Amino acid sequence: MVEESNYPKYSNGTWIWQKTMSFENDKYSVDKDPYEWCLTQSKRLKAIDPQINTQMRNHKLLTQMPGELKHSVKCRCRQNCTLDDIANTLQYMGKRTNIVKFTPYRSSSFK
Repeated sequence: MVEESNYPKYSNGTWIWQKTMSFENDKYSVDKDPYEWCLTQSKRLKAIDPQINTQMRNHKLLTQMPGELKHSVKCRCRQNCTLDDIANTLQYMGKRTNIVKFTPYRSSSFK
């Protein structure tokens, strides 16, 4: 008899696909708390790929941000910075600048 403890509890393809979709659909926006959003997204990435390194995690988090905000966070944070650094930068950008507050020129209805 094979012990069940040798197999991860949630490692089937459907569960991983659901986590991947929830990660990709949760984009950063102004109304979200930066700390909560970063932590949730980091947990999703860790669930999808337990071997993920810091640089890859940061790169994937940056892909979930709007263009100007992504560029600003990328310029202010090192490539291998911690999750707190990214959340602090997002909070700073929300309070001190107008980058986060502006909506893009084109809305999704023009696609």
